[in-house]
Amino acid sequence: MVDELIETKDGLKLRKLVELKTTTAEEYQEAMIDRVEYFKKQNQQKSIFNSTIQNVVVQSLSTVLDLKIQAEKALGEENVKKVQEFLDQFLLFGL
Repeated sequence: MVDELIETKDGLKLRKLVELKTTTAEEYQEAMIDRVEYFKKQNQQKSIFNSTIQNVVVQSLSTVLDLKIQAEKALGEENVKKVQEFLDQFLLFGL
């Protein structure tokens, strides 16, 4: 976007738009996306340890959840209720 600076008699400064390109919004969008990617890469380099720990924790939780779902499918609905009742009784006994 090209503009001209105009000063009025009162000393007020105005910008007069001389040319408006149709690609201006696209250029600004690309610049913003490039900036976001730059900071994303910078943060990844700073926190490789945190990213690794976070990935391990998420993968572990995902694996545990998958195992739980597979166990429930294998046991069937009736047996799952029995196991849950047993665990409830066991945990209450520990209190």
